[in-house]
Amino acid sequence: MKAVPKAASTAVRRTRSLPAVLLAVLALVVMTALAPGATAATSVSTIAAELRKNPVYVDPAAAGSLSTADARALRDRIEGAGKPVFIAVLPDGFPTQNLFTNLRTATGVTGLYAVRLGDRFDARADSSVLSRTAVQNLVSSVQGEDARTQLTDFTDRALANVGGKAPASWGSSGNRGGTSATALITTAAVLVAGGVGAYALVRHSRRRREEEQRAALERLRVVVDEDITAFGEELDRLDFHPAEAGSDDAMRADYERALDAYDQAKQHMAAARRPEDVRAVTEALAEGRFDLAQLSARRAGRPLPERRPPCFFDPRHGPSVADATWTPPGGSAREVPVCAADATRLADGRDPQTREVDTDHGRRPYWDAGPAYGPWAGGYFGGGLLPGLLVGTLLGSAMAAPTYAADYGTGYGDFGAAGYQGGDVSGADFDPGDYGGGFGDFDGGGGDYGGGGDFGGGS
Repeated sequence: MKAVPKAASTAVRRTRSLPAVLLAVLALVVMTALAPGATAATSVSTIAAELRKNPVYVDPAAAGSLSTADARALRDRIEGAGKPVFIAVLPDGFPTQNLFTNLRTATGVTGLYAVRLGDRFDARADSSVLSRTAVQNLVSSVQGEDARTQLTDFTDRALANVGGKAPASWGSSGNRGGTSATALITTAAVLVAGGVGAYALVRHSRRRREEEQRAALERLRVVVDEDITAFGEELDRLDFHPAEAGSDDAMRADYERALDAYDQAKQHMAAARRPEDVRAVTEALAEGRFDLAQLSARRAGRPLPERRPPCFFDPRHGPSVADATWTPPGGSAREVPVCAADATRLADGRDPQTREVDTDHGRRPYWDAGPAYGPWAGGYFGGGLLPGLLVGTLLGSAMAAPTYAADYGTGYGDFGAAGYQGGDVSGADFDPGDYGGGFGDFDGGGGDYGGGGDFGGGS
């Protein structure tokens, strides 16, 4: 009989032992689940596993807070809306240190997470799904209600505001409202067999978002390069020399700031890696054009210009000089900042000189060119001004969606943390600041969103 090489024999034994190892792992899960005093139902990992299968989890120790029928109705409402809203009902005394951060990490899905703990209630969300202010307002609006009313009211209001879609993992079989030994065995088997698939899903989602961001950035690059070139030409036409007769320190300071803004804009654009990075470029250009307007006024002996936003119709026109009434096609009238030339055109009943950009449907005004131009417009006009200017336009509708966040000063142009939207599998790739703060701590301005801490006050 031919001897089997020792290395080959070892490999065979290892190969044959793999099923035994898997069986041992599953057996350990079963014994743990059935052991007296087992607390699997109150672990964050268990809650996360259930929330990946359906949007509502009721801990067995908190079953008296929400009936099975009410939990099912809540689940059906969320699944019917197709939004990434997660509800967990936990018993009083459940460990609260970093609860939301840990739950979000274990679940791994971008969304809105709400927890009823005893008679207390709080929630957190990824900023790409719902702004922190919106979450705080929703939570505050349902404080003091009984569990059924509170969770129903919160869910209805949240579904009307939250962005994204339901995770693809919902709808899988399992015990609703509690975790049995069978569910634990199934979960363990899925974890063993599907780990590679989950990792591939995360990588695919990330690659898709990165590709979308690169395409949006390249589209923006054309427009921004035109803006930078136009500003450089303005500097040349100005033909100012710091040592020329009549120049003073104020003129030289204006000119120096304009040159710095030009250099900063080029540097920011060269370093841009995501669409939201473009905002710093247009902010620098807006500042530089205002400096040039001041320099021009000083040289001509005119009063210095008021600091105003750029011309709405084309920021290359420079700072606006007044507000004028303008009605977009099919929209309502609104006041927009305009340059002197466009103010005259509007007063004469003519069309303003509008900045048009390339789209898949030909040249269109930038406000009808899609959400990619959010960062570009946000740098010129800032967050507080944009909603009124763009209401009713394609760009305004896109940026007002929850996925852009409701904080107009920072949300425009953001594609979410790492590019993930509601319902996307992002694993632990999210901003922990969205989930920090003490549970139920509504003191000091309506909610603590600082570092992770213990629970705060009650409801």
